[in-house]
Amino acid sequence: MNDTPRQDGGGLRTAVVELLARGGRGHCDIHEISALSGGCIHGAARARMADGEYLFVKHAEAGAVEAFRAEADGLEALAESGAFRVPTVVASGEANGQALLVLEFIDRAPAGGDPARFGEALAALHATLGESFGWHRDNFIGTTPQHNAPADEWGHFWWACRLHPLLERLEAAGDARPMALAARLEAATATLLAGHHPAPSLLHGDLWAGNGDYDSRGQPVVFDPAVYCGDREADLAMTELFGGFPARVYDAYQAVAPLAPGYPLRRELYNLYHVLNHALLFGGGYAARACRMIERLCAEAGS
Repeated sequence: MNDTPRQDGGGLRTAVVELLARGGRGHCDIHEISALSGGCIHGAARARMADGEYLFVKHAEAGAVEAFRAEADGLEALAESGAFRVPTVVASGEANGQALLVLEFIDRAPAGGDPARFGEALAALHATLGESFGWHRDNFIGTTPQHNAPADEWGHFWWACRLHPLLERLEAAGDARPMALAARLEAATATLLAGHHPAPSLLHGDLWAGNGDYDSRGQPVVFDPAVYCGDREADLAMTELFGGFPARVYDAYQAVAPLAPGYPLRRELYNLYHVLNHALLFGGGYAARACRMIERLCAEAGS
């Protein structure tokens, strides 16, 4: 969380001071606040407080306040598991017309860390189990609402709360191509997950390489979650989608928590969710890619 800073205007400073004061933090003068590069959905900044402490500030239009509250909830759940270092939530809410999420600022290790420690931490996270699939509240994947209605059957949850809602959203946004394959995909999902009975593991939910790192002591860190309880393979699949993590992450994970046969095919089914979401958020060729994935999955399932 230490990307290159740029000077920011006074509006954000005023908003952060107001939010911190309203939360009972007391004297909270900001010496300097600087914009950080790297975010593709929300703004980010580093605040240097008058006492020398640094804070990380995520900000957006006021309408994003519920998304930030949901993210804070997810961060706190990840922290409670004790598996990873997670930035402490300082404050979340709306101030001066802006939605804000204020977090502990974690200095990253310039040279990275030991990938085996990351893999072991991920296995420890997934050993934290919920009572059912889903979560006690809905949240967001990027800016897309993510439905988390509790379910006892994993295949039903993956179709009803993950794939089908995104097909509907894409159709409403003007791209009906994936929805045209919905009936076949629903049947394929049931077939491919038949006989697969995962435990409801605590998941990060959006674990691509940009949402994991190491702190200055080499301890694995995760942030920007979309938390829920689900098949641990869904988290692992996401780690392989956009660039992936070093091979030692997966070797260490498998040594602690070996995967069941059939994971490579389920990985395609789980990553379809994220490709559909990218089609919704960013357009481009993601919808066509999703259609190709659906066709492959249907062919494998014979649907």
